[in-house]
Amino acid sequence: MKSDNVKCGTQQAPHRSLFNALGFTEEERKRPMIGIVSSYNEIVPGHMNLDKIVEAVKMGVAMAGGMPVVFPAIAVCDGIAMGHIGMKYSLVTRDLIADSTECMAIAHQFDGLVMVPNCDKNVPGLLMAAARVNIPTIFVSGGPMLAGHVKGQKRSLSSMFEAVGAVAADKMTMDELCEFEEKVCPTCGSCSGMYTANSMNCLTEALGMGLRGNGTIPAVYSERIRLAKHAGMQIVELVNKNIRPRDIMTKDAFLNALTTDMALGCSTNSMLHLPAIANEAGVDLNLDIANELSAKTPNLCHLAPAGPTYMEDLNEAGGVYAVLKELTKKNLLNLDVMTVTGKTMGENIKNAVNLNPEVIRPVENPYSTTGGIAVLKGNLAPDGSVVKRSAVVPEMLEHTGPARVFDCEEDAISAIKGGKIVPGDVVVIRYEGPKGGPGMREMLNPTSAIAGMGLGASVALITDGRFSGASRGASIGHVSPEAALGGPIAFVNEGDMIHININENLIELLVDDAELEKRKVGFVPKETDIKSGYLLRYRELVTSAAKGAVLKVPGKN
Repeated sequence: MKSDNVKCGTQQAPHRSLFNALGFTEEERKRPMIGIVSSYNEIVPGHMNLDKIVEAVKMGVAMAGGMPVVFPAIAVCDGIAMGHIGMKYSLVTRDLIADSTECMAIAHQFDGLVMVPNCDKNVPGLLMAAARVNIPTIFVSGGPMLAGHVKGQKRSLSSMFEAVGAVAADKMTMDELCEFEEKVCPTCGSCSGMYTANSMNCLTEALGMGLRGNGTIPAVYSERIRLAKHAGMQIVELVNKNIRPRDIMTKDAFLNALTTDMALGCSTNSMLHLPAIANEAGVDLNLDIANELSAKTPNLCHLAPAGPTYMEDLNEAGGVYAVLKELTKKNLLNLDVMTVTGKTMGENIKNAVNLNPEVIRPVENPYSTTGGIAVLKGNLAPDGSVVKRSAVVPEMLEHTGPARVFDCEEDAISAIKGGKIVPGDVVVIRYEGPKGGPGMREMLNPTSAIAGMGLGASVALITDGRFSGASRGASIGHVSPEAALGGPIAFVNEGDMIHININENLIELLVDDAELEKRKVGFVPKETDIKSGYLLRYRELVTSAAKGAVLKVPGKN
């Protein structure tokens, strides 16, 4: 066992004395040492229950003959960080999580790992760490929140942000806003729509790194505790069989995950995270592959914010496995890939059944014949941009309008809420990319303000930043190259006409090349106000959103 390096032999006598100090017995030291990476904290609603998940994992590990050892991972609540400087610190934690987990896993020579994440950056960060460290690993998340109920309708966090916009437009009273505030987030768990956290937890199943139900069993269900115990037991089997993350996260597995992404209508953030995880696994996953898969993958689910269903509904309908089973009808998946069950994907989903064709559309009756995400290119985004096509109203799939240009999110929100944005406009928010932010903030506040003010069917938003999975509408993010790198978005002027055709994967600035070249003369990017600390280091190391915003590795990228 790998942990023999710290437990066995004369030279390891000092190490054993430290295990004694920790209260571990000789009998325990003879077992596989399993690291349990706990993302528990008391500031993220999706993480406040992870102490119970961790305890269940520990019990499962011990039941199967392993030695469970818990260590922590940080987590940021994107909702609480939204709309201020805190959001600059969200995406950047993905790499901190991966790096710190690598440090702990290798420094202490664990034989296997159980990752216990839930919210937005913990799942991809720990998947990156799993691929990098490459010792047997399994994931069990904290599970999604139940939907809230307001006036007989299910609601979620995106409803809350849109309600703020409705108040600004005098379409909702403060009393009604307070009712939303009290009711839309009723339990612990990751927010109840197909936002980033739930997207990544579902894709963990599709990748083969989590057991059935990992993405969909609600946080408050006792079934989640049982799942955690089974994950704890299963990691010991993975160690015994030496099944490692890179045996599971192959090129075919990533293509399965991306195909599932299209069918589910996941968050656009998956287009940042899947390439970053693949990069750690030694797999090239570029944005162009997304459109190839989208062209042949039907969109089967419209969960909030794209539609009226929620994670609890997807769970009752059969979960991710039922979606995977539907996709097999069109031979869209590689079923021979290995998974953490020790069986192939085909064996895992053999008996899966779609229990609700209203929640999971059959492939014969999809919401659309193409996938939920589209990558747009053109002279405004030569390296690509991303939109959640399944959350765009039909009338905005093609749009041409004048640019309303802002160099930060706050200025755009002021204009939107001040009534300065009118139907037909294309709001452009720049200098919010990985380097320009730095940190690539999510733009949930402006997209929600647009929707809440009744402009969702007439106004587009384009940014080199990114969007929350809770955003909906013609919200086009990840524009690359970003403004801070002198990308074309830096040279858009107020009133320039912009053409968007999502079905044709096209985004164009209707300004001729000669004029654009004139605008580039003497270009100096907007200066950042970040002068020290982690964000400054991140700014120097981060690459383009088109590459997953991974950090530069000397001699590699």
